[in-house]
Amino acid sequence: MSRRGAARARARARAAERAREARAVHSDVGAARPREEAVMSDQTGTLEQVDAARAAGSPLSDADLFLFNEGTHLAIYDRLGAQVSGDPARPGVHFAVWAPNAARVSVIGEFNHWDAMAHPLHRRGASGVWAGFVPEARRGELYKYRIQSLFSAEVLEKADPVGLRQELPPATASQVWSLDGHRWRDAAWMAGRAAKQAKDQPISVYEVHLGSWMRIAEEGGRWLTYRELAPRLAAYVKEMGFTHVELMPLAEHPFYGSWGYQGTGYFAATARYGAPEELMFLIDELHCAGIGVILDWVPAHFPNDAHGLARFDGTHLYEHEDPRRGVHPDWNTLIFNYERLEVRSFLLSSAMIWLDKFHVDGLRVDAVASMLYLDYSRREGQWVPNHAGGRENLGAMELLQRLNSAVAERFPGVHVIAEESTAWPLVSRPVADGGLGFAMKWDMGWMHDTLRYLARDPLFRKHHHQEINFRMMYAYAEDFMLPLSHDEVVHGKGSLLRKMCGDRWQQLAHLRLLYAYMMGMPGKKLLFMGGELAQEREWDHEGSLDWALLERPEHRGIQAWVAALNQLYTRSPALYQLDFDPRGFCWVDADDAAHSVASFVRLAAAGAPILVVLNFTPVPRPGYVIGAPCAGAWEVALSSDQGIFGGTGAVDAGAVMTAQTGPLKGMPAQIVVDLPPLGAIFLRGPEAGWEGCVSTG
Repeated sequence: MSRRGAARARARARAAERAREARAVHSDVGAARPREEAVMSDQTGTLEQVDAARAAGSPLSDADLFLFNEGTHLAIYDRLGAQVSGDPARPGVHFAVWAPNAARVSVIGEFNHWDAMAHPLHRRGASGVWAGFVPEARRGELYKYRIQSLFSAEVLEKADPVGLRQELPPATASQVWSLDGHRWRDAAWMAGRAAKQAKDQPISVYEVHLGSWMRIAEEGGRWLTYRELAPRLAAYVKEMGFTHVELMPLAEHPFYGSWGYQGTGYFAATARYGAPEELMFLIDELHCAGIGVILDWVPAHFPNDAHGLARFDGTHLYEHEDPRRGVHPDWNTLIFNYERLEVRSFLLSSAMIWLDKFHVDGLRVDAVASMLYLDYSRREGQWVPNHAGGRENLGAMELLQRLNSAVAERFPGVHVIAEESTAWPLVSRPVADGGLGFAMKWDMGWMHDTLRYLARDPLFRKHHHQEINFRMMYAYAEDFMLPLSHDEVVHGKGSLLRKMCGDRWQQLAHLRLLYAYMMGMPGKKLLFMGGELAQEREWDHEGSLDWALLERPEHRGIQAWVAALNQLYTRSPALYQLDFDPRGFCWVDADDAAHSVASFVRLAAAGAPILVVLNFTPVPRPGYVIGAPCAGAWEVALSSDQGIFGGTGAVDAGAVMTAQTGPLKGMPAQIVVDLPPLGAIFLRGPEAGWEGCVSTG
């Protein structure tokens, strides 16, 4: 406050004159104006207007206000907030902010020495939006909105909800910015994106927290900038064979320890790693390397920091007033009021800016279950039913359906993925069919069952075999992604390696088995960073991954195994082409609980089948007989027992086994294999001859 107080004192002598000039020049901004022209878009149905405000240089038309108030505006980032004038003859910045319950709003910043009298904004009719033009303002200058509540004497200073950049936390001001400073080089990627991301294509995702993936130890452990990360991350992900990167939330957030899941700047890339253009450079670099980018997006809740969205105009504007609907009991955060139409425009536009301006290829929507259920984490009496007496949050449903419909229409091939942990029906089914419209849903049940099973003593696994085979009972109810995410290696849960049962050799073998099981099962794949290193300790956002582990051969072996699995996966249509079609999977033997062995076949529309055999005990099983979909030569395409991965070397890749005609458990042929202890083998069958031999499903 001392900086601002001094600035105000220096500016007081000319504050009144400047305020009068601002009102005289820009008083037309707040007046209701007749339309001069109105046309309907031939494709999107969006009403576009050229009115007096637009003619005067304002980017905010009456049509924009109508769509914003209606809850259907998808690009308020081009209208509200701080819009830098593109007219060289009339430099300055247009400011606009939604504060319907304010008695007075002014913009304060470096351009007016933080003087609240210098640049008052004016109401735009009954829209609740306050707007004005500041000729003195320039790109890069800091600013906030000073809001006097209509219902009290309370005065608040708020960051811009639609600001395109914010100060480096813990500072909280917004920064006048534009997003036109990067020249994209990813035209080829964007042109082919829809085909690359089709559901019959391989999707193997590497989940990354940018602040802790890699740090510069020689400089006090500082994190890398977006620009520094770009070549390193792109080269590493490509080398490891992943098809996509998923970035944990990059919307600006005041508390680094929230990992971005408690954001305040829904349109601003965090300044921790650089400018927005530098994030664009990172995404561009990944695209040029043939790698897609998924971004975590969090419309479920936001923190109650004083400079943020909470009680924005002195009232509960973005959040519900009733704490039974407006406060999240698990995180002490605030829940958006999804019934408020302007909040819908805000959230929809927040999603769109990452797809539009940053070329992101997918959004992973966090905490969807907490959005959908009014009684989420609440006991009886702590929640309010909907108007029909149910526990469904109908406003959140409508928002998600509108989001997914809009993304499908405007960005073909872009995936919106739900982190939804309940049995809510039709999450990944079309809105027209009553679904939520997501492209995919995380299979949290598979993850929990699998990790629980692998933590058990192998001696007792035969009593829990259903934890391995149950997944296929519901595998096609949704279009699933199989996640081994950051949530499983934090808050005392330990690393994936430490979750595995047994001594050190067994833990490493279990980890190879886990990754093989994930890669073999139907569904797209996700692995959190560090999993490929067999990270010993739990993930710590304050440090770097333990890259020094790669000096040890056993950790290099796990890394090589993950890379080999990705390579096999992306080169084998049978492992991905029919992920969401029951014709792509058939159990060979789902019921060998006595030996804790599971075997199944993955099939493609054309091409070689892949037979996957998993031995979940440390007992070698030579001469193990399993069924096969056809007779002929079957090659060991990959074995976790190879010495390069840390195995015994008894079962190596390249070995050829012959399946003999003779039925076995519904299969027309049978094959004898040597199963390594705690091992997985992938057998590639003949290109032809198996079609019609297997009754799949």
